[in-house]
Amino acid sequence: MKLERLMAITILLLNRKRVQAQELAERLEVSLRTIYRDLESLSLAGIPIVSYTGTEGGYEIMESFRLDRQMLSLDELIVLCTALRGLQSTQAPTPANMDRLLDKVGALVSQAEQDRFADGDQILIDLTPWRNNGAERTKYESLQKAVQDKKLIRFTYTDGKGEETERLIEPVGLALKNYAWYLHGYCLSREDYRIFKLSRIRELQVQPESFQRRPVTLSMLNERWSTPRHEPKVDLVMQFTGESKVHASDYFDEKEIEKQPDGSLLVRTAMPDEKWTIGFLLRFQTEVLVLEPARLGAALRQAALDIAALYPSS
Repeated sequence: MKLERLMAITILLLNRKRVQAQELAERLEVSLRTIYRDLESLSLAGIPIVSYTGTEGGYEIMESFRLDRQMLSLDELIVLCTALRGLQSTQAPTPANMDRLLDKVGALVSQAEQDRFADGDQILIDLTPWRNNGAERTKYESLQKAVQDKKLIRFTYTDGKGEETERLIEPVGLALKNYAWYLHGYCLSREDYRIFKLSRIRELQVQPESFQRRPVTLSMLNERWSTPRHEPKVDLVMQFTGESKVHASDYFDEKEIEKQPDGSLLVRTAMPDEKWTIGFLLRFQTEVLVLEPARLGAALRQAALDIAALYPSS
């Protein structure tokens, strides 16, 4: 415990110009006498701590001193810090853990570099899920603890087709993908590894039974599910008008888009030849026209008619 406290004091002093002993005591929840003993221990260990008296007094580490950052340049540290702040907007790690981690990164920066490090926010990474609430955080924390403690978990899961099943899982780990958290685990009923979107997990229960972890890592599973699947695709020619032209620029590559004399956009691309493509095109409502192939245009028309049939005119 003392070693952790000494490290915490060192990091605080490296990140701050000057810190008073009382602030250290309150932050670390120990007595002033303990702080004085810790500061003396750090000095004996070779860390150059200087004390100042008066109303502006306190303790600081000599400006020329910094921890060895093992060949990381300041630019690399800025990139690392930016990425960590992006993760700070998600549900993990916990805010307290992330604050300590950012403190440690900051401790690798010398006093001479502090100004540039503070001005390093030239890029903002915000990974906050659109759906971000207390229930999701609780679910994440329960799963994270189950992974650490090697506990079986049971839950009800709704897959992409809307089918609901009950699962008993050996959790392997959590992955953040495209603004959403996923659980990798071994499904005992399927006798294979599966990936589950956290937002589709219901009635989560951490079981008292433990399990022996199988010789498959989270990185291996992530690579397995990240490998592009060779799905059949269809060549499409579409015309976008109105506000959908802006969204077309978001979804399609510049070389796939051709501006027409009337201001519309002609898009030639390949998309999965499946139900997903119909759903994707429906979001553009009347501002997209499928020119080729005719069969996909007919399928899109039928989908629109099926939706209209749900709302008969009075």
